Amino acid sequence: MFDQEEISLSRRTLLAGAVVLGVTGSMLGSGKAMADGEAAPKNMGPALDLSKLEHVQVELVAPPFVHAHEQRAKGKPKVVQFRMVIEEKKLVIDDDGTEIHAMTFNGSVPGPMMVVHQDDYLELTLVNPATNTLTHNIDFHASTGALGGGALTIIQPGEEVKLRFKATRPGVFVYHCAPGGAMIPWHVVSGMNGAIMVLPRDGLKDREGKSLKYDKVFYIGEQDYYVPRDKDGKFKRYGTPMESYNDMQEVMKGLIPSHIVFNGKVGALTGKNALKANVGETVLIVHSQANRDTRPHLIGGHGDHVWATGKFHNPPEEDLETWFIPGGAAGAALYTFLQPGLYTYLNHNLIEAVLLGAAAHIQVEGQWNNDLMSQIQPPTAIK
Repeated sequence: MFDQEEISLSRRTLLAGAVVLGVTGSMLGSGKAMADGEAAPKNMGPALDLSKLEHVQVELVAPPFVHAHEQRAKGKPKVVQFRMVIEEKKLVIDDDGTEIHAMTFNGSVPGPMMVVHQDDYLELTLVNPATNTLTHNIDFHASTGALGGGALTIIQPGEEVKLRFKATRPGVFVYHCAPGGAMIPWHVVSGMNGAIMVLPRDGLKDREGKSLKYDKVFYIGEQDYYVPRDKDGKFKRYGTPMESYNDMQEVMKGLIPSHIVFNGKVGALTGKNALKANVGETVLIVHSQANRDTRPHLIGGHGDHVWATGKFHNPPEEDLETWFIPGGAAGAALYTFLQPGLYTYLNHNLIEAVLLGAAAHIQVEGQWNNDLMSQIQPPTAIK
């Protein structure tokens, strides 16, 4: 047994980050609750021998797509191995050229989705290249123990770490960076979050226990940004991530985002970047939001089967118009497209969707069904 102090982040970790980052005394104070104790549990137990299990290396795919996977597990549990590289990069987040210093997993916002089956072991090699300037780690909401793995994965620039956990609970889950104190929300709202999907070994089921299948997955990460403005109201630019820290903290404390977007920037999934589907195809839409509540809605469609909080052992709701995903969670919705045309998938806080950017397009090809909808008379002058 070990207590919370024993799994909280070490003073060495926080102070090492302070040396690299030039962290202020106020920030150190805000992280004190996570800075006492050791970086890892003291009583780790005997090593686990998984050498007899099949080991599978999987190449990650950038959102909004997902790497190839089986919807039903074949054979016994496996060790599924991923490699993810942290990248600090400048990112333009709207058509006006607004720029942030993004913190990313594998260069994308959100980070790539990892898919395993229940009782598989997920093994991640997390890399923080020497070209980065900040301390990072990863907290898996799907895992059990050690701050979601955050206490075991703190790495400085030029380091890498390998973490393994057993995926015991089926569903879609958020992961994010959580290096301690005020650094946690700053890293998350700078783009450092993503989702994993743990499928039941026998696949998805409806609320009556019948099997469900999908033809493709659309992976949408909703991201809130807090970009500071200058005295003239223009968005500011900074030379390094740490130069923006104090100004961003003040904006964050106001709880009013400057942008709320899908997949990293305004327009990432609209217009020429629209997602593609065909009439008759069943799509699983996975939607993650690591920080704020959201209310997904598909204009012109529905949620046939919805796991709003993303947990596949819970019976899905059916025929939803809009569903609620709490901040810090991922949700999933299954829909079979019945009509062709341009669909808009959005956060149905319409201010956030239309004015701030939380919207995507899905272009669907196929034959129109007049039984479902018909225009009886086109617009004409009033008689």
